This record gives sequence, structure tokens and C-alpha cells, in this order.
Amino acid sequence: MDFIVELPESRGNTVILTIIDRFSKMGHYVPLRKLPSAAELVPIFIANVVRIHGVPLEIVSDRGTQFISGFWRGFCKNVGIDLSFSSAYHPQTNGAAERANQNIEKYLRCFISEQQDNWSDLLPWAEYALNSAVSESTGHSPFFAVYGFDPPVLPATFPDTTIPALDEQLASLKETWGRVRRALEESSAIQKTKADRHRRQAPVYQVGDRVWLSSRNIKLLVPSMKLAPRYIGPYKVLRRLNPVSYALALPPHFKIHNVFHVNLLKPLLCNRYTKVHAPPPPVSVEGEEEFEVKAILGARMSRGSLQYLVDWVGYGPEDRSWVPAAEVHAPRLVKAFYLAHPRAPGGRPVAAPGGGVLSRWVRGWGAWQQLPRCSLARRRM
Repeated sequence: MDFIVELPESRGNTVILTIIDRFSKMGHYVPLRKLPSAAELVPIFIANVVRIHGVPLEIVSDRGTQFISGFWRGFCKNVGIDLSFSSAYHPQTNGAAERANQNIEKYLRCFISEQQDNWSDLLPWAEYALNSAVSESTGHSPFFAVYGFDPPVLPATFPDTTIPALDEQLASLKETWGRVRRALEESSAIQKTKADRHRRQAPVYQVGDRVWLSSRNIKLLVPSMKLAPRYIGPYKVLRRLNPVSYALALPPHFKIHNVFHVNLLKPLLCNRYTKVHAPPPPVSVEGEEEFEVKAILGARMSRGSLQYLVDWVGYGPEDRSWVPAAEVHAPRLVKAFYLAHPRAPGGRPVAAPGGGVLSRWVRGWGAWQQLPRCSLARRRM
């Protein structure tokens, strides 16, 4: 058992409780509003483990306050559960939960929304995919190990119904499941090659090669780095300084040194079907260069002025930027943001008098701000 903490809020949840059966490798992932106390953990454990599988013989966990408390120890002792703890400097003792945490974060990262606020909705599908995948150690899926059969997969297509809302839900379900399965297959391929990675020599890149850059030491404008992309780019190699250091062509707005160790780089793997798209150029609007807005991710007041955190079409999370509200001409996206975050700085969206173009009262502006219908904004490089 283990916890994944410090996640962006999703339906009020910020924590995932990870529960893995060491024999079958079956996992359960429980969204929680906060880290539970020992007294709160007991009913959660009963509802998600005992109710389904019965009382386990042993529980392996770290030395978190919930797991070493007298309340939890007393409960486990009275129901016949032995407790084992991973050492402070060797958490791999709780390896099954650690690997499960990495996998669930990886899958959620693949298909989470730009706002990172829908992971609790996707968690059941990630659990279903993980429990349907064949385990290398057992040769069977966790489902098969527990129930003796593999669950049916979703059909490739759903017949149309006479209920539009149901059609929409089924279409969303099909898309989500497909993305989960693809993420699972990609992850399996990566894990298959990881065992040999330490034996290989560092790759050699040539000037002009395009590589992915690890986001490990780069601050991205995302709600949680746990669910952020592990690599950004790709970027061109400018020169090779020595066998393990390379200079990259980074965007102008990056305020970091452009030389990186080879361990932070990953080659861009291309085949005849791969298409590397250049970022879209700006659009000229009344003599000003503007870029297309993909989504509004945040709002803040800076020196008395409202700013939006903008995600740009054709650019990665590393290119997100704060833009003055007056320079963001994306009324529908602004409206969608405030409908999802009505308490965000800038106030709740309101209808314009007599309808028509979206208008919004912004505290401190002292006037109605008319917003056009396009989705563009000035981007300061």
C-alpha cells in the first residue's frame, strides 16, 4: 500500500491510495480528498480490499504516519494482518506499490486534460487497463490470476442510439479506452528495453539531430509536475561540446542554459510515417502578430492587471505563458475557463446586455470589456 500525493485537484480529490496484491499483481487505485488519518484509512481499506478480496495475511507499506500509528497497528493485529515496513533509505522493499505508482502516473499523463483536473474520472479506466495487461512475472493478467478469465474488451464500435447524450458518452468512452490501451502498449514496449539500458553506451547525436529534452529540471506552467510530460521538444542539436554534453536550440523565451547532459536527452525516433510539424506561424491581425489559443488554463492578478495562462495551438507545455487579458481574443475559451473555475481571478462570466458577444465585468477595469469571437492572442516571445 502507498499514496500518490500532491496531485492537482480533481473533483475535490488530491491523493490516490495504491493497493497492489503481490500474488496476482491486481491493483486498486482509490481517489481521496486528502491523506487520511489512521482512523479514516480503516473504513477505506475495508471498502476497497476486505469487501472484495477478504482479509489479507500481510500488508507491506512505507513508514508513513498512517501505517505506523497505534490505531492502524491495533486494527491489523486484531484482524490477523501482519505488517511489514520498507526501510527509510530503501523504499524498493515496497516495490510493487512503487512500480504501480509510476505506471498509474504514466497512464494518466498520457490522456489527462490540459488543466489536469479530470484524472479522477480516468482513474477507473487506468485501473481496468492495468489489471487487463499480462504481467511479465506471472504470465497472466491480474484479472485472470484472480478470477480465472480475462475480461472482455470494449467493442471497436458502438451502434447509434436514439439518445444523443448516450451516444456522446459512448463516443467518449471509446476514445478514452483507446488512449488507455495505446498508453499501455507503449509503456510495455518501453519497459521491455529498460533492463538493457544500463549496458548500452551513451548515444551519439549529430548537429541537426532532433532530440527530446527531459523536463526534470525545467519548471513548466502546469498544475502538477507529477502528471506533466516527462520530455519536451523536440529541439535541434546545435553542437557537441564533449562526449556527454550537447547544446540545443531552445526557444527564445527559455531562460536557462542550453547545454545538457546526454542522460537528459532522448532521440526523436522517426520512420516513414513520422511527421515532424513545425510550430504554426503567427496570424497578422490589424498589423499585430497573434497566435491561436488552444485553452485558457489559469488566471491571476499581476500589478493590478488581469492575466491569463495561455496554452497555444501547436506548442507544448513549455511554451505556455501569462498574457494580459486585454490581449487575449478568445471569448469562448475564456467563457469555458470561468464556467469551470468560477472563483478564479477576474470574476464569473456574465451575459452581455441584450445577448450577443460575450462580455465580462472585470474588477478594476471599471467598464464592460467587449471580446470578439476569434481565438487569438498576442504572444510575447
